[in-house]
Amino acid sequence: MSAARLRAFLAVARHGSFSAGARALGLAQPTVTKQIQGLEQQHDVELFHRRGRGIQLTQVGLALLPVAQQLGALEIDAFNLLHDSGKLHVGRLRIGAVGPFHVIEMVEAYHKLFPGVDISIHMGNSAEVLADLADYATDIAVLAGACEDPAFHTEHYASHAVILFAPLSHPLARHDSVPLSALQDAPLLQRESGSTTRACLEAALEKEHIRPRAVMEIGSREALREAVARGLGVGTVSEAEFIPDHRFKAVRIQGDPVRTDTYLYCLAERRDSRMIAQFFTEALALRKQIQTTT
Repeated sequence: MSAARLRAFLAVARHGSFSAGARALGLAQPTVTKQIQGLEQQHDVELFHRRGRGIQLTQVGLALLPVAQQLGALEIDAFNLLHDSGKLHVGRLRIGAVGPFHVIEMVEAYHKLFPGVDISIHMGNSAEVLADLADYATDIAVLAGACEDPAFHTEHYASHAVILFAPLSHPLARHDSVPLSALQDAPLLQRESGSTTRACLEAALEKEHIRPRAVMEIGSREALREAVARGLGVGTVSEAEFIPDHRFKAVRIQGDPVRTDTYLYCLAERRDSRMIAQFFTEALALRKQIQTTT
């Protein structure tokens, strides 16, 4: 079984079509189609149901997918270990993150030491980023919140209070800080299900029996900021990720009862991968340096 055929299978499965898989690999579509057909003929199986222009994994394809994902990750680890005598002069590192604030400072520090390493960053909410890591689509994840799953290795990076931000027309904008109870019946703009910030806030509100008025659910930080700016309601965000705007005001919650913690994740089985291990080392050294100087 050739690695090229497995790469073709994995690319098509991940991207949902033969054409998209071929683009991801930088190959012509007929080449990818031939590789997958060769894999199917070699083992007398069908990996995809072809339905017009769409495809769907067969039961055999679904069973093969996690194995192919793991083999793909091991292939990257092997390349990074062997190439250039394992000195990290070159290589590829894929990072998933819930927001740009911490991951960019980590990548900046890492890139200064290893400029030849090709780094890609994919943004999503916590559930999406963790799923990508579990599926070997990324190597490292930067997440708000801890997961107790033993399949993951986790290191704490930072802790930040969650704050409110309100349109200038809203009564909360008259204050620099308010108690959590000020959210009773307040028009609250929520992040999507899977957001750690939302989960932490809901837990704190439930504990104090406080019921805000949920106005709408918004699936991105940028859209949430714009909705607050237009006066649709009150938003929440980690203080580390708040971006000032003349159209709204940051309001601290007294006592900081809602906090989010940022963690570095990788698959436990890949913790000793040279490139992943080095990223953890540099990121945690950076955080220690930041804490010392603040």
